[in-house]
Amino acid sequence: MRNLQPNKSGPAAPANGSRFEQQLGKILEGATAVFCEKGYEGASMRDIARQTGLSLAGMYHYFGSKERLLYLIQKHSFSTIVDRLRSSLAHSSGAEEGIRAFIQNHLEYFLAHRQAMKVLSHEDEVLTGEYGGQIAQRKREYYHLCRELLNRYKKEKGLQFDSRMAILSLFGMMNWIYTWYNPRLDGDAERLAAEMGNLFFCGIAGGTALHSGDSHRKRANRIAQQPSAARRRSFSFA
Repeated sequence: MRNLQPNKSGPAAPANGSRFEQQLGKILEGATAVFCEKGYEGASMRDIARQTGLSLAGMYHYFGSKERLLYLIQKHSFSTIVDRLRSSLAHSSGAEEGIRAFIQNHLEYFLAHRQAMKVLSHEDEVLTGEYGGQIAQRKREYYHLCRELLNRYKKEKGLQFDSRMAILSLFGMMNWIYTWYNPRLDGDAERLAAEMGNLFFCGIAGGTALHSGDSHRKRANRIAQQPSAARRRSFSFA
């Protein structure tokens, strides 16, 4: 692991660009798998070293603690999804198209990284101090991107509803999919995003459900209506 610099106060730094990113990505992927299987509290640095193929001494030398690994996993996930979203929004016109792009971007990333989604949901409150503050700031940025789109939509359509409640309900619907998603029944991210988007827009507009895809819509609606205790670990933004 010559391309990783030792842990000091911040994330591991590259000594040579893309190769470093590949190495770090593999280590974070291995750490994510361990956290997903054993939970943060049940996982050890030895477990992660065994999963990634890095020596235990190397794990401590380059990363210092499993808390820092969790921080890097969360930072990478949120940075990637926000950057992809900004790129997607640059090609969107109108608030509704932007919100639908937001939903699809979220689902595409997390359906491709379902273990990361589980870790982010279940270990949402683990990080504290500087690490926790940095992740909270990134999540607030993501939340505010959604809020800006939704406020534009309200203005365009002349609607009145609680933006915060609408946004957090949307996140609750999207973030819990790893517990029930079945690609054979639910389709790919594009189809699922369209169905969730229809549910969301019908809900905030107070209109009747669209006729297409009723069985999938009803299923997603049942998930969205789970008791709040069952969804309390979904990412907290505000």
